[in-house]
Amino acid sequence: MSDAGHPEVQGSGYRVLARKYRPSNFDDLIGQEAMVRTISNAFEAGRVPQAWILTGVRGVGKTTTARILARALNYELPDGSIKGPTVHMPKMGVHCQAIMESRHIDVLEMDAASHTGIDDVRQITDGVRYAPSSARYKVYIIDEVHMLSEKAFNAFLKTLEEPPEHAKFVFATTEIRKVPVTVLSRCQRFDLKRVDADVLMAHLASISDKEGVKSEPEALGLIARAAEGSVRDSLSLLDQAIAHAAGTVKADDVRQMLGLADRTRIIDLFQSLASGDIAAAFKEFREQYDTGADPVVVLSDLAEFVNFITRVKVVPATADNLALGETERTRGRDFAAKLSMRVLSRMWQMLLKGIAEVQNATRPQAAAEMVLVRIAYAADLPTPDEAIKMIDQNGGASPSLSGNGAPRGASSGAMASDRGSPMRAIASGGETISRPQMSAPAPSAQTAPHLKLATFPELVALAASKRDLQIKTALEADMRLVRMEDGKLEIALERTAARSLVNELSRKLEQWTGKRWAVIVSNEQGQPTLRAQAQAKKDQLTVGVHADPRVQAVLAKFPGAQVVDVRRLAQDDSSDAPVDAAGTSDDDDL
Repeated sequence: MSDAGHPEVQGSGYRVLARKYRPSNFDDLIGQEAMVRTISNAFEAGRVPQAWILTGVRGVGKTTTARILARALNYELPDGSIKGPTVHMPKMGVHCQAIMESRHIDVLEMDAASHTGIDDVRQITDGVRYAPSSARYKVYIIDEVHMLSEKAFNAFLKTLEEPPEHAKFVFATTEIRKVPVTVLSRCQRFDLKRVDADVLMAHLASISDKEGVKSEPEALGLIARAAEGSVRDSLSLLDQAIAHAAGTVKADDVRQMLGLADRTRIIDLFQSLASGDIAAAFKEFREQYDTGADPVVVLSDLAEFVNFITRVKVVPATADNLALGETERTRGRDFAAKLSMRVLSRMWQMLLKGIAEVQNATRPQAAAEMVLVRIAYAADLPTPDEAIKMIDQNGGASPSLSGNGAPRGASSGAMASDRGSPMRAIASGGETISRPQMSAPAPSAQTAPHLKLATFPELVALAASKRDLQIKTALEADMRLVRMEDGKLEIALERTAARSLVNELSRKLEQWTGKRWAVIVSNEQGQPTLRAQAQAKKDQLTVGVHADPRVQAVLAKFPGAQVVDVRRLAQDDSSDAPVDAAGTSDDDDL
């Protein structure tokens, strides 16, 4: 990598870090080891393709890699000791300086974003026939190649497939999917990946040392994470941080520069939310807001921390990343051990929806506070399986709630454990404490009120009132009533009935009525199922409607029309509308 003593950076003018420390050979490229190894092996074996295409997000080194490739293809020392392309370039050669500064006559760079037409490509295809002036190869570097028009791409195809021996092409793009497959198939493709935050942090620390600038590791970690894997972005942010700090680059200065909230304070806010302490969460959020933190950024940082805890829970080694602060790593491990995956997923979903709400709100601060209220309130709510158990324990009744809407017996500092049970909580200091689980004695014949059921429809209505849809559906569709009296039910089963249906129904009846029920499967045919009876009535009504002259007139008026459904409108008891033999009346809804 070039440094202050390199010819590239000598001069009186100031050069930004992104240009001053731009890699000039393959050894200086960071985070792209797989690509460097492939190119090195190809050069050493003499298997040099006619075209490459480099893809990746902004700032990972696509254009820089293209120039290094051009330099390697044309590397030549003044004494003529190098006879062909090589990846080993220990010092600047005859053409290197001009190539790296993009001013060599045989290395042509074109920005496809501003040269999209076929005329621009025709200049290349016409000029590619002529031999290079001084270098070994003519190299064409086309940046943002996906911006070329369809006709321009088509004009390239023949030249790409059979270029002259002295011509090489290097394409770069951030939108590889927009490049036609016919072009991709003629190129050797390399995907430049995002640089990991810890690798980027070490790179920034090295540059800081070369610049003689002291930087806090936490500050470099913040810059590395903000760059999102882009080397150029990280160097631009470091340049800005050095100017902002006017001395040692500190984490607080970087946070202020980037508009970030203090990471420790974000973790404290998360602690308050996970403990259900809305007052503490409001106080912490208000303090961050008063110091200039953007509500959207605060929620985004919270979401990022939730994601970090989730990743630590799945892959504990995630917390060993040195780009993260010591506090974040330590407390992240704590939360990952004590919070269930369901709780984390619920917080993530609420934050994701809340961020969008805050972005569109006329008062972002108030909207963010309401998001925090939802998250803190949900910290005390049982998970779905816990709620079902509580309902079963209470004999089908909903669990009792305290005045603030949280389950009675759940403290305001409650936090679900790793198993999702409401039996454990985290106190403000982080230690684990216990709290009583909501429970109610199981109903029995002595404690539950006696409920008398005389008819089968009453039984179906009871299942509906208990919101037991499984039993209600089975009663309607899978059972044929033979006979019934209070405490005894004799039925015939359809083939679709579940094997455990009889035992489950018996248990539910005892739970609901407070007395034991004998549920007997009979060999008798029994009555049709309730669903079959309802369908028979509907079919009878449909037949009657088809016989109605008015309906016949409508069907004749519109050939191909059909009666799809027939419903009877609710009528008052005083209605005197005549009903015909088919059961229809003048008030039927046809």
